[in-house]
Amino acid sequence: MPVTLTLPDSYGLVVFAAGLGPLLTNLYMAGPVMAARKKYGVHYPNLYGVPGHHKDADSFNRVQRGHQNFMEINDSYIAMTLLGGLKYPIACSLGVLCYCAGSMLYQKGYADTSLDVQTARYKKGGIIKWVGFLMSLVSTCSLGGSLLGWF
Repeated sequence: MPVTLTLPDSYGLVVFAAGLGPLLTNLYMAGPVMAARKKYGVHYPNLYGVPGHHKDADSFNRVQRGHQNFMEINDSYIAMTLLGGLKYPIACSLGVLCYCAGSMLYQKGYADTSLDVQTARYKKGGIIKWVGFLMSLVSTCSLGGSLLGWF
């Protein structure tokens, strides 16, 4: 049976946000990693600094982990945003701003070696990324529930 999908008028915001926001954020976050590679002498093909081999392995790894964390969930986040945005386009578009800004702050905090590694990720505002993540997650769950007639 064919299905007709009607997109909300503001869905274009979701397309721009989900299509461009994470891409530009990734490019921005790659900059500190490249600078850290040069500063700490961690060259390709090494993804991370090797303790005992790279003098400042932990310092480099903190910068790299901040970026890698973004990459680990980015594809799922984009999918949730595109789906959840079918029902809540404005919320999901704003969520992308939170997710992207928070991801950059997460990396900045994680890279700060003056802070404890366990809490550094959130000390500079990185928690904001999870606000954006939850906006898309809840929107996607709501869409799925609506399609199943649950609510």
